Amino acid sequence: MILINLLPHREERRKRRKQAFFAGLFLSALIGAALAGVGYLALMEMMGTQQSRNEFLQTEIRRLEMQIKDIASLKGEIEALKARQKVVEDFQIDRNMPVHMLNELAARTPEGVYLTLVKQEGQAVLVSGIAQTNERVSEFLRNTAYNSAWLERPELVEIKVTAATPNARDQKRLFDFSVRLTLKRPQDLEAAAAAASGPAGALVPARAASAS
Repeated sequence: MILINLLPHREERRKRRKQAFFAGLFLSALIGAALAGVGYLALMEMMGTQQSRNEFLQTEIRRLEMQIKDIASLKGEIEALKARQKVVEDFQIDRNMPVHMLNELAARTPEGVYLTLVKQEGQAVLVSGIAQTNERVSEFLRNTAYNSAWLERPELVEIKVTAATPNARDQKRLFDFSVRLTLKRPQDLEAAAAAASGPAGALVPARAASAS
């Protein structure tokens, strides 16, 4: 027996295919929306984490800036303390300079020369005196120029003939003179010793030590 289907099977098949297409399309849309939602949530989580990191970094940067300011302030205070300490040390050193100066003048003044005035202003020293001859004055200048550890750069300011004492049997001429000198400071001696090299550079501090 032969069965014949008289229903419109082509239209039915087309309808089923159309329903399956829309169902697949709807399912794909649902899956896409779910994936987009998951991606959005993940992105928001990453943004929140990065924002927290940025806030932490900003806080640390501000804290470091405060520390840098504190360090700069401390450095300024340290430099000020060092400057005050140097002033005090220089004062302590300069307090002994007149003693060294008088010892050097006594040691470098040759026979026949008599000092009548010693005046110090800072490192400048003005010395006045009476000499029997010009050669004695020249010898005094050489001694202070080459043989003194505390005096340097002698400069003859004035020399003139003065009358001898009236009651002297042998009337001899005397010479009034004035010499300008420079007094070396101990820190200058140390700097010169540090800059010098070899045995020649060790002579100056050795003399300074013997003079003190």
